Amino acid sequence: MALLKLAASIAATLGVYSLYALLKVFYQELTSPLRNVPGPNSDHRFLGNRLQIFTSVEDDQEGLWTAQYGRTVRINTFLGFSQLFTTDTKAVQHILSNSDLYQKPAMRRYFLGRVVGPGVLVAEEDVHKKQRKIMNPAFGPAQVQALTGIFVEKSRQLRDLWADRAARSGGIARVNVIPDFSMTTLDIIGQAGFKYDFHSLGADSDGSRDELHEAFIKISAAGDRADLMDILKGEVPLLREILPRRKIDKVIDNSQAVMRRIGQRLLHDSKQKDSARDIPEAERLSDEDVLARKSSKVPTFLVAGHETTSTAATWALFALAENKEIQTRLRNELLMVDNANPSMDELNALHYLDCFVRETLRAHAPVIASFRVVMRDDIIPLETPYTDRIGVVHETIRHAHPLLTKGQTVVVPILALNRDPAIWGPDAQQFIPDRWERSPSVSTSIPGLWSQMLTFLGGPRACIGYRFSLVELKALLFTLVRGLEFELAVPAADIGRVAMALVQLPTVRSDRAAGAQLPLLIKPFIQS
Repeated sequence: MALLKLAASIAATLGVYSLYALLKVFYQELTSPLRNVPGPNSDHRFLGNRLQIFTSVEDDQEGLWTAQYGRTVRINTFLGFSQLFTTDTKAVQHILSNSDLYQKPAMRRYFLGRVVGPGVLVAEEDVHKKQRKIMNPAFGPAQVQALTGIFVEKSRQLRDLWADRAARSGGIARVNVIPDFSMTTLDIIGQAGFKYDFHSLGADSDGSRDELHEAFIKISAAGDRADLMDILKGEVPLLREILPRRKIDKVIDNSQAVMRRIGQRLLHDSKQKDSARDIPEAERLSDEDVLARKSSKVPTFLVAGHETTSTAATWALFALAENKEIQTRLRNELLMVDNANPSMDELNALHYLDCFVRETLRAHAPVIASFRVVMRDDIIPLETPYTDRIGVVHETIRHAHPLLTKGQTVVVPILALNRDPAIWGPDAQQFIPDRWERSPSVSTSIPGLWSQMLTFLGGPRACIGYRFSLVELKALLFTLVRGLEFELAVPAADIGRVAMALVQLPTVRSDRAAGAQLPLLIKPFIQS
């Protein structure tokens, strides 16, 4: 009887809490400052416009919204609730600069945390600042310079793998480059970050992997899947404790445990020193927390550190295969370098390679958007006023009180801003490396960390490893383009985009069921 009363009490408490949370959300929606902001109707009864952003193969859905509704747009999300979507550079500057006020939403932190653990990608406020101070020294120019040899060597292994496939296929091989790039960048981050070799490209023919590699594959696959129960857990933290655990949860827990255990062993084996020794005592993490945070770098670096670069490299080869003139021009520049093992400085001195990389990361930003939730009432300034549904002109995003209310979600559309014709001109959708000979002056208004674009974000939460990623990408292109030729295996018009858990990847429109893929025809380059 007592057990029944306890169960009834728990059920009643959960019911009251759920009703309160639901009423609170509906109240926020009814009083939302976004209710009269122009925007598209919901594309899905329950998911609003989310499918259009994340699973549509339309190449520029966000750009279409901006063209139709302006730089400040209301979009609909779960159950039709409103989110702010803005390409207004003054608004984006305000959002990214105030990282304590605009934080990752609870659902995004939940999904990220399931995959990478309590690392720098998930932490907020003081914990994030402390972690970032500890990690910053590992990504300085001198540190990346020292790792460039690893980038080149692993790139050479990939080149030789593809050349061998071509030789065994009559001189030309059809290759889906996505998995091979993923394995290459995984090997690179393992060697460069932890002195650990996954041997992904040289895996045994029976498909067997070492323990850490297997854990990474499992946790990455789990991160790409999310169902209604996951969404509910992300929105209502209490449900994470009450709802029954499933097989997928156990897979994630076991994989994270393997990563932490091996991460701690690697740290002890290499006798790494605390890179935060010069940080004032009051700003340090505890010794126990430092060890935990450093070992948590394993899943954080493996997921964030390899997937974005592998995606950028994939889109780079798409651009080269689509435009033979650009491919030939880039190869000619690279072949002028006598050294097959270039340093970071030598790679950065290659002018057209630099322009090509900039254009790749502008036109094909791996991460299409970043989400924030406002932690307290605020007013967002605007560069360009907007006219609401009833004809009123607004110079700020404000509530009738007059504030943007706590709990409102904001979307920072990275790809849309990188491709905005109002910034980049009427050819913004075209891939033109030469635009970097003189980038438009208005692009300086983009509050990005690097090269007047938002690919690496900006502000206190900008990408900490951007130098690492840039030099790695240049090393891959330097080695592959010098030794191989690339062409599309399907018509360019058949290549679309699909958003995965963290990044957007190419897909074949006529074979969407196969998921992300970029089939290329690859053959050795023979210099005449």
